[in-house]
Amino acid sequence: MSKVDRRILKSQEAIKKAVIELMLEKEFDHITMQEISDRANVDRKTIYHHYKDKYDLLDKLIEEHLQELWDICYSESDTAKVHLTWFEYFESKYAFFSAMLASKGAPYFRNQFLEFVIKDIRDGWDMIEGKESGLNEEVLVQFFAPAYVGLVEWWFTKGMPYPPRVMEEQVLILLEKNLS
Repeated sequence: MSKVDRRILKSQEAIKKAVIELMLEKEFDHITMQEISDRANVDRKTIYHHYKDKYDLLDKLIEEHLQELWDICYSESDTAKVHLTWFEYFESKYAFFSAMLASKGAPYFRNQFLEFVIKDIRDGWDMIEGKESGLNEEVLVQFFAPAYVGLVEWWFTKGMPYPPRVMEEQVLILLEKNLS
């Protein structure tokens, strides 16, 4: 990797970190590009070189984290990631998810995360037993997806009161009891 590539990556990481830190302090709509620039210690034109505006930056940040979550579930190329649970990932990216879920910084994220969970349920959950007991698949999806998002929000707003593995086990028990 060339020096230029490293500088670009370093700048992008600083910008992403800056916006997350600022979102932990105030609502996203009240954050200015100048504040992001100052916090990241980069020129504003550097930010605009990579992102159209702060909303594009937020979109790319959200997209990056949701893609990593998707890879944890469905990618077979990186075995280390495959064994990581969602709650372990949430914990490892605490600042991001805390800014997105526990603060009022990005209600937009909640909707994207909900759509992501709905897609995951449709693509990866076995709902055969639930359907065999007379439940409509769409009703199951619309029941469990917001419940899961709400559980993750609760976990962050309460300061992660249970370890990731415990949360994962609890979710599996809930699913087994309600889909069996």
